[in-house]
Amino acid sequence: MKKNNFKSGLPGKTLVFNKWANKGYSLFSTIRKEVVISVLAISYFVSVPVTSVASDRDTSEVKMEYEIDEIEVSASRAPAVYSEIVRVLTVIEADEIERAPVASLEELLEYVAGADIRQRGAQGVQADVSIRGGTFDQTIILLNGINITDPQTGHHNLNIPVNLSQIERIEVLEGPAARVYGPSAFSGAVNIITKQPENSKIGLKLEGGSHRFLNSNLSGSLQAGKWNHLLAASRKRSDGYIENTDFKISNLFYSARLETEKGNFSFQTGTSGKAFGANSFYTPKFPNQFEETGTVFISAKWESNVRFHLTPAVFWRRHSDTFMLFRENPPSWYSGHNYHLTNIYGANLNSWFRWAGGKTAFGAEYRSENIFSNVLGENMTEDKKVPGEDALFTKSKSRSTISFFADHTIYLNRFSASAGMMANYISDRENNINIFPGIDIGYEILPSLKLVSSFNTSMRMPTFTDLYYSGPTNIGNSDLKPEKSLTVEGGIKLNRNFVRGHIVLFHRNGKDMIDWVKQDADELWQAKNLTQINSSGVEARLQIHPAMKWGSGWPEVFSLDYFYNNQEKESAGFISNYVLDNLKHKFTGSVTQKIGGNFFVNLRGTYQDREGTFTQFENKQPAGETEYPSFWLFGGKVTYQSTNLELYVSANNIFDQRYFDLGNIVQPGRWLKAGIVYEFNFR
Repeated sequence: MKKNNFKSGLPGKTLVFNKWANKGYSLFSTIRKEVVISVLAISYFVSVPVTSVASDRDTSEVKMEYEIDEIEVSASRAPAVYSEIVRVLTVIEADEIERAPVASLEELLEYVAGADIRQRGAQGVQADVSIRGGTFDQTIILLNGINITDPQTGHHNLNIPVNLSQIERIEVLEGPAARVYGPSAFSGAVNIITKQPENSKIGLKLEGGSHRFLNSNLSGSLQAGKWNHLLAASRKRSDGYIENTDFKISNLFYSARLETEKGNFSFQTGTSGKAFGANSFYTPKFPNQFEETGTVFISAKWESNVRFHLTPAVFWRRHSDTFMLFRENPPSWYSGHNYHLTNIYGANLNSWFRWAGGKTAFGAEYRSENIFSNVLGENMTEDKKVPGEDALFTKSKSRSTISFFADHTIYLNRFSASAGMMANYISDRENNINIFPGIDIGYEILPSLKLVSSFNTSMRMPTFTDLYYSGPTNIGNSDLKPEKSLTVEGGIKLNRNFVRGHIVLFHRNGKDMIDWVKQDADELWQAKNLTQINSSGVEARLQIHPAMKWGSGWPEVFSLDYFYNNQEKESAGFISNYVLDNLKHKFTGSVTQKIGGNFFVNLRGTYQDREGTFTQFENKQPAGETEYPSFWLFGGKVTYQSTNLELYVSANNIFDQRYFDLGNIVQPGRWLKAGIVYEFNFR
């Protein structure tokens, strides 16, 4: 298939395509202009080509030639299409999500080579997400560009009110992203983009499987004039794969979008509830743990279409967490459950414009983080009742962050560069304003081959758990300092219409890294600032669309990914719970093949080799340190797909491999599922 290219006319005029493949793409919404499709030669000659980047072009229109299937991504302060991004950005699109043998966001992210997904509970119960050898508290999670990262602990970052069926794509930005997303983006960012309905329809999904697994999802979209609405509800449950791993998860999500000539208004809100057996989640000494969480989230955003682009947004997230060390029959010494309630709220303003010198973006964000707890925080003068419980909050803590951003991008023929910084003020720190600069550079060797390099800095504040949690197995540290890092990377990116890939080398210098450590197996875990951790590694990806190039009979998509990370640590003989047991090697591969008519098969495999050790327990007692064993996992899904109907069967851990993501927490064996998806369209 040939590239679909276009030439741009004068600013504000019509864009005229000279090649057309009879397909619809998201580029139309990206460029926000009237588009005329024509095969007449005269249409080409009457259009005047753009010769200078100083022209007033809109959004992503920064080059004369585009791949028509490009999508606008959010990996920079100003909008850009995928091929312009110099950093390593993995985009998982809707069709890949639908055909993957997964039932949760956590399982899907397993196939990103640079991501380390350490699941405690299966099927989206709880998982820690880290990127490039970082910890789960160093990765920021965003929902449609809004930061929903939990200040209590990164264990709750993926408690979001969205089902996989409502996700349009997932963008995983690897490496520091402070000057794009803020201080929480220490080692990477995951941005979840939900679907925007194009017509009115009702969708129903029913799925069942091993261990009495049931998953149902009902969604409806309505297009009314300039408004688009989406409402979705889902319920997922299982009796669990071993004792005390049962769960119930409920989500409700609503979004609305208004499109006008001057700009677009978007609104989203949702609620999520989880209740689950937490077998050995936080300590294998007490396996009969139980946890219940609840999330409420709301945000509103405006995106202007005028020359000086303004995007103000406001947001609020409330999260409750009830943790029971003993689900039933607690011993006499047990003083009661842990109760936590966090609220984050704030506002941000992002703006950008194009001028003779390139593209300039700047903005600011205010974020307030607050917690009530009977465990975390500082003692309150007056206790506060726990909603719905016969218990009291006795501790609290609040802090606020003000961040300022500035970034400038230039395009000079084959050369592009983006440089900027984040200036950050945190209310409960004495070091006043911190400044974190960064620069990304790209050079086109060929139209589809680019040399890339970057230098970025970042920081992360300790969570409330890092600072204050003390329990039967842990001791917090209120004197913890923020983590800081400096990262450099460089490599080659390939971006053609049927093949994409990259190979990138990176090095990160981490200072004052926070971890839960101990020097002897019988000691309590203590939160400490480890002096320094240096990470060096390589990441490679190759994704090919053979059927696009050579026709039917060839696989639709074939991809191979490899990640290597070596960490040099000053651990002083500590046993690490998180930081010092990173992935050393990770390999992933997948293939999607059309096997006749409307049938597709997707096969996936992943290999993981982890550094570090964990304290093995036998009969609820420590029995010495043991290394993490490496392992292979395979999954597959067969799908029948017609206009409105989809039927599928899937299998995870096909060969019933016994493995550990986190010490002593046994992961599920083979898990089979089957499902049906049906859509009712209203014209």
